[in-house]
Amino acid sequence: MSKNIINARVTFRNSPIHVLERFTFKDLDEAYERFKKHSGLSEFVILQTCNRVELFGAAEDFDINKIKKTWASVSGLEESAFKENLELNENTDVFRHLLKLTSGLDSMVLGEEQILGQIKDSIATARGKKFSGQHLNTLFDKAIRIGTRVRNSTGISKGGVSIGSMAVKLAEENVDDLKSKDILLIGTGESATLVAKSLKKREYKFFVSSRTLERSKAFAETIGGNPLKFEEVISGFDKYDVIFVATSAPYFLVTFDRILNAMKENPMGKMILDLSNPRTVDEKVATIAGIKLMNLDQIAEMVDKNMRTRIGKASIAQNIINEELPIVEASMKRLDAEPIVKDVFKNIDSLRVRELQKALQMLGETDEKRVKIIDELSKAIVESIVSAPMNNLRKASEEGNPDLLKAASKLFDYNKKEQ
Repeated sequence: MSKNIINARVTFRNSPIHVLERFTFKDLDEAYERFKKHSGLSEFVILQTCNRVELFGAAEDFDINKIKKTWASVSGLEESAFKENLELNENTDVFRHLLKLTSGLDSMVLGEEQILGQIKDSIATARGKKFSGQHLNTLFDKAIRIGTRVRNSTGISKGGVSIGSMAVKLAEENVDDLKSKDILLIGTGESATLVAKSLKKREYKFFVSSRTLERSKAFAETIGGNPLKFEEVISGFDKYDVIFVATSAPYFLVTFDRILNAMKENPMGKMILDLSNPRTVDEKVATIAGIKLMNLDQIAEMVDKNMRTRIGKASIAQNIINEELPIVEASMKRLDAEPIVKDVFKNIDSLRVRELQKALQMLGETDEKRVKIIDELSKAIVESIVSAPMNNLRKASEEGNPDLLKAASKLFDYNKKEQ
C-alpha cells in the first residue's frame, strides 16, 4: 500500500512563545520512543526550535487522534490544547511546507539561515536512531538539497534585517556602550522574540517582562533574558536605560507621567523603542528632556528598503519551489512501488539461481569460466524480461495509480502456494 506523509505542527504563526513552549518536548529521546509505540506512524522526524514544534510522519494510514494523544502525554498537555494551535498537512502540502522551511520562506525573518541547520540536525537524529526510513529520508534529503539551491541562487539569506534586529541596531547607534546599559524588553510575542534573539545574538544582557511572570519565565527559558514581575517594571522605569516595548495591549503601558517620574528619579537619558501595534508608548513621552523615542512606523520604514529586496528574492525562491515540487511529489510516489519491485527482483533471482543449478548439474558443467558465462547469460535474460514491466510499475506509481500497484503485488506474488 502507498504511504501517506503528514506534518503536525505548532508554530509562532498561530501560537505566541509562552503558548508554544507548552507543546515542546523536554526529552526528545522519550518523545521518539512514545511516538514509536503509540502514534501508529512507521516513520517520524521531530523538528523543534524556539519558533516551532513539528512532527513529520509516514504511515499507510494514520490516526490524528493517536498522534495528538501521544503528543499530549509527552508534553503534559490536555488534548483540547491542540484545538487552536495545531496545523495539519498531508502529502503534497507537507512537501511544499518543508521546501519553504529549508528555503527560509516560513521563518519569522525571511531567509533566516539557522532553520536549515536545525532541519539537517533533526533528520540526522531520526536517521541515526532508525525512526526515519526510506520515505522521510528521501523527502528531507531532497528538501535540504533544494533549500540550499534556493539560498545559493537567490541570496535570500544575505543581509537579513527584521523589525527586531533593526530596533537593536538603532539602539546600538544611539546609545554609547550599550553592553554596559540596563536593557528592558516588555512583551513575549513575535516582535519581542525578534528583539530578544537579536539581543542574545549580540550578547547583550536584558530583562524581560510580560503580563504574567509565568509567561516571562517561559520566554526567558526558551529565548533568553531575565524575567521580571510586570508590576515592578511599570513602577520602575527609572532603572533602565533602553526600553523595547512590543506588546498587543490596547492602551498606553508607557505613559507620560511614568516616564516623567522615572526621569526625576534618574535623570540619565533613555531610549524607548515602541514596536507595538497599536502603539503602547504615549507619543508625548518624546517631549521629555533626555528621552529619545522611536515608534514602529519609523523602524519599519528603515527595514522596508531591505525587505523589498528580499521579497523580490522570495518570489524567485517560490518559483524554484513550484518547479521542484512536482519532481519531489513524483519521487515520493515512486517509493510506493519499490517494495514490490525489490520483491520481484529478489524472488525472480532466487528462481534463476535454482534453475541455473539444475541446468549446470544436468550438463555436468564445472568449468568456472563456462559457469560464469552461463550465469551472466541467465542474469541478462532475467534483467531484459523484468526491467520493462518494473519501470512501467514505477512510472504508474509516480502518476498516482494505486490500482496497478495492487494488481502487480498479486500478479507477482511468488510466495503464494499453488492451489
